Amino acid sequence: MSFVIAAHHKGLPNLRIVSPNAGSPLMHTVETNRPHLDSLNAVVPAEIWAEQLPPLPAFLRMMSRNRVGPEKLRQSELWVRFLFSTLVDADRLDTEAFAHPQEARQRGRFASLSELSDKLDAYIEQVVQNADANTSVNKARALVLESCRTAAALPPGIFGLLVPTGGGKTLSAMSFGMRHAARHGLRRLIVVIPYTSIIEQNASVYRRALGAENVIEHHTAFEPKEELTGEKLARHELAAENWDATVIVTTTVQFLESLFSNRSSRCRKLHNVARSVVILDEVQSLPVGFLLPIVEVLSSLVESFGCTVLLSTATTPALEARTGFLEGLQRVRRVVSEPQELFHRLRRVRYQWPDPDGRPMEWEELVERVASRERVLVVVHRRADARELAQLVENRLGGHGQVHHLSALMCPAHRSKVIEEVRSLLAEEKPCRVVSTQLIEAGVDVDFPVVFRALCGLDSIVQAAGRCNREGRLRHGEVFIFRAPTKPPPGVLRAGLEATEALLRESEGELDPDDPDTIERYFRYLYFTQPLDSAGIQMEREQFNFVETGRKFHVIEDEFTATIVVPYGEGEARLQEVRKHPERRELLRALQRFSVSVYPDALARMEAAGALEEISPGLYALSAPFKHLYDARFGLVVGDEVRPDPTMLVV
Repeated sequence: MSFVIAAHHKGLPNLRIVSPNAGSPLMHTVETNRPHLDSLNAVVPAEIWAEQLPPLPAFLRMMSRNRVGPEKLRQSELWVRFLFSTLVDADRLDTEAFAHPQEARQRGRFASLSELSDKLDAYIEQVVQNADANTSVNKARALVLESCRTAAALPPGIFGLLVPTGGGKTLSAMSFGMRHAARHGLRRLIVVIPYTSIIEQNASVYRRALGAENVIEHHTAFEPKEELTGEKLARHELAAENWDATVIVTTTVQFLESLFSNRSSRCRKLHNVARSVVILDEVQSLPVGFLLPIVEVLSSLVESFGCTVLLSTATTPALEARTGFLEGLQRVRRVVSEPQELFHRLRRVRYQWPDPDGRPMEWEELVERVASRERVLVVVHRRADARELAQLVENRLGGHGQVHHLSALMCPAHRSKVIEEVRSLLAEEKPCRVVSTQLIEAGVDVDFPVVFRALCGLDSIVQAAGRCNREGRLRHGEVFIFRAPTKPPPGVLRAGLEATEALLRESEGELDPDDPDTIERYFRYLYFTQPLDSAGIQMEREQFNFVETGRKFHVIEDEFTATIVVPYGEGEARLQEVRKHPERRELLRALQRFSVSVYPDALARMEAAGALEEISPGLYALSAPFKHLYDARFGLVVGDEVRPDPTMLVV
């Protein structure tokens, strides 16, 4: 209670240790103010002192100061964070009711779970009626849906939904969540998705099924839809603050970092996570370096805070407890009882593997193979690789914009536009060649007959294959795995490549990624070679170092990057609005769709050349003479030398 009371305006402190720019530790604050606390004995009415505190939850009642192990300490640390959430939210709501009563009256008023469940069932029924029920893909999707609806009746806990790409997980998982929550009296659904590109795609499905006013999107790329105006938009923005709504769609970054944060703004929503169905989509993308604290907190959400967690993936990671990973999740129930059979039914591609010890394929050879096909996707490791290869293929085809490019150097609005163009070309069976980084792999709904993927982690290869023959219209699609001239960046991506190479040698050049046992072996390799608590989060939690825990837990290690607003689409107009009203946070959030993150070396070159204007701390925009650095095809291109556009310097 001391933590919570002392922290509800400025964030949870450390218990004892001093951190830079973090204020005083709790014990220092308590000891400094002890005379004031003692003086309260004389002025606080006796009946207040006599008031009994509410009982602790069962999982904390048996704790003894002398008999508390590390796991119990971490359970207590998480409880403090949830208790902190209740006070922060109550304080903010009380202030809002006094200072902004009109806003306060706009909170809530979302459709109930039973109403939304009926809407979802009607939408799914319409989708089923419009589909060809006799195709193998749609038969498999029907099996997944029925399995999810059956599993929804089981008691709350941890569930695993292992379904191949294209197996209809988006709607089936939502159907599970709706029915399970209604059956067991849970309060809301929280859908957690790793990438904003998938969020935009999946959230559009949820909006069509449930109504835009009933789907709260909480992520940096959110942009109000036409259906959200007036009070509906106000309710959406208010619910994003504390997640007091029926359906929340958010990112892995937002969800996980909130669970380990010490900041009041992030923690405010946590008490509304309790007694929810949490759907973790693409769970194989959980950061390996934080796996131990993540797994433990997910278990605590189920065991101590009344949640159900659904792990949804096409490539099941080895998260379950077993010999060698005793800290894994316990009692995970499979939604689909025979995933091997499902993978067999949905086998839609043939893989062609490189020689386990062969040489890398030169770009020129790959260019010839890509140029000879009309509809093809190529996925490479690095942004620079994607740009170079796209240009080489374009040159080989004689120009005329015949190659589409996708990378994180393009702002989200730009990428969304290109993806829509690609979908349109594929639907019309027109020539469509795309060169992309791995951002296209996780859940982006495109369907190519041929995919080339640079050799990498097996989970990424399976995701790339999910963009090939996705609807099963061909007898089989072709997935060619090649050794690229470059390697993935160091860290987990490089380790994933090494794990795949080890499996490839074991299997003498033939792997079956559609076999769940193969994926299981891959993740065992990966987890064995990587630290699962690389930042020492568990130790910080045991010592109640809330500041250090929040500082160290970053799903994306982006503290060395900066965000640059680029001149694409409405970006310029939005930037002008921010300059006029810098105090309006919603305007700053709207700039996220028109921004790109860069690494320190590129940032340093741009700053040295005078190419940047700082809009707010850590947020920059290209200054007028340097707007040409944002290319209409490749996004932000920063070479070794950053030079202004000479025509912009003529007066």
